[in-house]
Amino acid sequence: MKYNLEILAPSPDAWIQTVMDNFNDFLIDHAEGERKASAFALGLVAKYPTFTKMIPALIDMGVEELEHFQQVYGLMHERGLQLPQKIRKDEYIVELTQQCRHGRMDRLMDRLIIGSMVEIRALERFKLVADHLEDPELRRFYKKLWASEVKHGSIYIDLAAEYFPLDTILKRAQWFFEYEAELIRRIPVRAALH
Repeated sequence: MKYNLEILAPSPDAWIQTVMDNFNDFLIDHAEGERKASAFALGLVAKYPTFTKMIPALIDMGVEELEHFQQVYGLMHERGLQLPQKIRKDEYIVELTQQCRHGRMDRLMDRLIIGSMVEIRALERFKLVADHLEDPELRRFYKKLWASEVKHGSIYIDLAAEYFPLDTILKRAQWFFEYEAELIRRIPVRAALH
């Protein structure tokens, strides 16, 4: 289902310029982001194993994100880049996660909303990257990635709707999207997906 959830603040112009100026750094971070997205989906399966309505979709999401990790790692390998020895904390994700409520069900709803929001932000940024790349092969890759990821934001809301009233989800999502807009305006610009 389409929920008309949209980011409320566009990525700053400085972000895409930083990415284009430091594309190898962005590629490494992008690979890490895809791996973390897979771990996020599969982590929900591990934390909520009795919530069987959402498990098949989360497994599918985890596998797809892992395939994207494999593809981005292939681009890294072609450029002679390696994954970092130490995984960097993502200030954006850490701060969003800190806004999760306590209590099993409230936390589940918040995590699913964050999953949706992170995917929607990534979608915006994949399009920016595709639009600014000069290399035709890389441009095609990011356009294809954008097309395959376009449904992810709504999938997390669909899963939440299996367990919570839609109006409650959308009200909480609006709060998170407003918080995320403020966050995106104040976090330092880096050659990173988030």
